Amino acid sequence: MSVKKETRLRRARKARLKMRELETVRLCVYRSSQHIYAQVITADGGKVLASASTLDKELRDAATGNVEAAKKVGQLVAERAKAAGVTQVAFDRSGFKYHGRVKALADAAREGGLEF
Repeated sequence: MSVKKETRLRRARKARLKMRELETVRLCVYRSSQHIYAQVITADGGKVLASASTLDKELRDAATGNVEAAKKVGQLVAERAKAAGVTQVAFDRSGFKYHGRVKALADAAREGGLEF
């Protein structure tokens, strides 16, 4: 594994330990070069309550690796989380910088009604 990926995973592990200690539901984000994924996971990490990604049928037609696609994913995951009865989450950025697509997804989820 590259040093860059190892340091990202170390940052992610540190943040996840704190979220587990606080026992909060978390909005976990993963981004690849082509897609972005978001999941709302229970406090113990045992169950996915809602998820959305650029691989979903309604989002796959347009470009998938840009800020606009991330905004759509954020809105969609917020809708699905609210339908599952979740409004309060902790934002787990998986060690990625809070910038660009990750920030766009977070802002769209906030506008969609999630609080973090």
